[in-house]
Amino acid sequence: MTVLGRARMAGAAVAAAAVIGGGGFALGAVTAEPGRAASPPAAAVPADTAQRAGTVGAGYADVVRRVLPSVVLIRTASGLGSGVVLDDKGNIVTNAHVAGNATKFEVQLSGDPQLREARLVGSYPASDLAVIQVDDRAGLVPAAFGDSDKAQVGDVVLAVGNPLGLSGSVTEGIISAAGRVVTEPVSASSPGTVLPDAIQTSAPINPGNSGGALVNTAGQVIGIPTAAASGPQGGQAQGIGFAIPANLARDIAGQLITSGHVTSTHRAAIGAQIANLTRADGTTAGPGIVSVTSGGPADRAGLRAGDVIQAVGQTRTPDATALTGALAARDPGQAVPVTVDRGGETVTLQVTLGELPGS
Repeated sequence: MTVLGRARMAGAAVAAAAVIGGGGFALGAVTAEPGRAASPPAAAVPADTAQRAGTVGAGYADVVRRVLPSVVLIRTASGLGSGVVLDDKGNIVTNAHVAGNATKFEVQLSGDPQLREARLVGSYPASDLAVIQVDDRAGLVPAAFGDSDKAQVGDVVLAVGNPLGLSGSVTEGIISAAGRVVTEPVSASSPGTVLPDAIQTSAPINPGNSGGALVNTAGQVIGIPTAAASGPQGGQAQGIGFAIPANLARDIAGQLITSGHVTSTHRAAIGAQIANLTRADGTTAGPGIVSVTSGGPADRAGLRAGDVIQAVGQTRTPDATALTGALAARDPGQAVPVTVDRGGETVTLQVTLGELPGS
């Protein structure tokens, strides 16, 4: 795997190993059942109190009425999910794992039984985001987006989507944490990636919610729900869901709409192919460098094939997933010490991180 990451987190976070069918995270498309894992807590981002209108227990009927027309149901040949209307040109943002490999879709507005045809504008699986465009734009209402950087732990939020195909469903909760690192393993609907800076919420998120809207009590979209935690026995863990920050979603979606590609990823990369090394007893010996990109960050710093990465800064990296999480706390261009085991000798090298290439 190519180890990558993205900053805008408070402190270094380490992603735990993803376990399919065990304690992890399930993607929110109805047909997807991969596992996910997240990092330990990260510090919350300060919020603008003016954006946090409303209190727990207040009625949110007006908010829901404003938001529902902007959240659509998306059908593909392999399943369904949700999407959020971006503009009056028919562009809709959703998760890449909802879009999957499809290029054509059926879209249904809340309260409207008519199915509308849509096509893929572009997809960026590294951030689990995609944009589709619906042909019939009548009745589409662009969503109001808020500044997700101002989301604060304890803010009341509503998750709006189509869980289990139940169109226009709404659940309530709070923001439980900000800056989570959620690691998505390879699955039929996803090539596997890390989602840095995710918003954790207690608002119930179920299959079919993926790609929908996480909104504040001012009716502003601050996140795109994408995953829900699963318990150790495989059942869904209640009150632990994750959303991609709206600021990132709008950035990536804007690039996809403009060119069909992502040209600025904002994600740090070390410039090396990594694979977990396995000991004779089957345990993981650590993330080993298989190869380095010529002229890339690892190459310039003197890292080489055969090195086993033990730490990035003060963050230990016992496996490739932990390494991915450690890099997710960093910015492109940031210089970080990387400690490796090189033939039994411990070596620390300064690596200036690069930026992950776009799509």
